[in-house]
Amino acid sequence: MGEESLENRKQVWIALSELYLDTELQESDFIYIAKTLLESPFTFEEVKRIDQFEVFPVLFSNLLSPAGEWAGFNELLLVKNIMKWIETRSKLDIFAVKCIYLFYDKINRSYWKRIEEIYNQADGGSLR
Repeated sequence: MGEESLENRKQVWIALSELYLDTELQESDFIYIAKTLLESPFTFEEVKRIDQFEVFPVLFSNLLSPAGEWAGFNELLLVKNIMKWIETRSKLDIFAVKCIYLFYDKINRSYWKRIEEIYNQADGGSLR
């Protein structure tokens, strides 16, 4: 992963981490996430894969905790943990993520739907 690619990914990781806070997302959160994704060099489908295979494995446990993080994740620690996950994950880990993500995907479908709506509207020029 080149330095430019890593920097672009970091911004996406940080934006997507909002999906894993123990709070109800507001319209401003959806706009921030969609705008960040739109400004990245990744397609919407690539971003969803980044979420599934890079962000989700590191942060989904926050959604299971009765007292999960709600104020925002430490960005340096978030990036460090995601990079460590990427470096050490095995094929079995990736398979497990695919299985667990099926449940999460159903729970978070409405969030992704709203992000995609704003993303598509913005892609027409209204948020750029």
